[in-house]
Order: sequence, then C-alpha cells, then structure tokens
Amino acid sequence: MKSRKTAMRTMITLLCVVLVFHFLVLFEVISYEVVWGGRISSIQEMRVFEGVSILLNTFLIIILLIKAKNIRHNTKNKVVDSVIWIFVVLFALNTIGNLFSETWIELVAGTALTSLSSFLCWVIVRK
Repeated sequence: MKSRKTAMRTMITLLCVVLVFHFLVLFEVISYEVVWGGRISSIQEMRVFEGVSILLNTFLIIILLIKAKNIRHNTKNKVVDSVIWIFVVLFALNTIGNLFSETWIELVAGTALTSLSSFLCWVIVRK
C-alpha cells in the first residue's frame, strides 16, 4: 500500500531529524531549556532525559526498518505491530503533554511533531 510506504519513509526521516536535534541538545549546541517542557533543571538531568529519548527514537527506527523488511529479523510481525501501537499511544500522550509545555517552540513544534508521529505510526500499523 503506497500510503503505508510513504508514512514509513516520512516517519523514519522525522525520527532521524529528531535524533539529530536530541544530539545537538545533548552536546549543548541547543539549550536544554527548550526541551522537556522547559522543566529540566540541570545538565545531568538533561543527559539522562536526552539519552532515554535517543535510545527510544533509535529503537523505533529499528522497529520500523524491521516492519519495512529492510532489516531481517526473526521477530514476529505481531510483536512489531504491538510495539508500533505502543508508540501510537506514547506519541498521542506526548502530544497532550506538549500542550502544557512552558516553551513556545515545544508547544507549537512539539505538538505538531508528536501528533504527526502518532498519526504516521497509526497509518503504518493499521490493518
């Protein structure tokens, strides 16, 4: 299905851009005050949060590549689909959280990005 392939490519591209952004925050090129709702209070805290975010985004890229059959793996399709459904929910919840962000950029860009990500994951995993 063409829309599923387009959603897959779009989602992987977005995740790669998000990874670059998180690495820029991690290496303090971008201030950590603009992420995580503006609630991070120290560099140590930022490193933990950014590390988790980088791991989760990388994990989702791998899952999507398995789903697209770009990575051969013995994981059952049902497991892969279940993981993607979890991300549909996580992105939806993150969208709600972004609506309460203390930073304008996260309120606008974060809300748009997470709602789009939730939708794209839904398109990828729906039957």
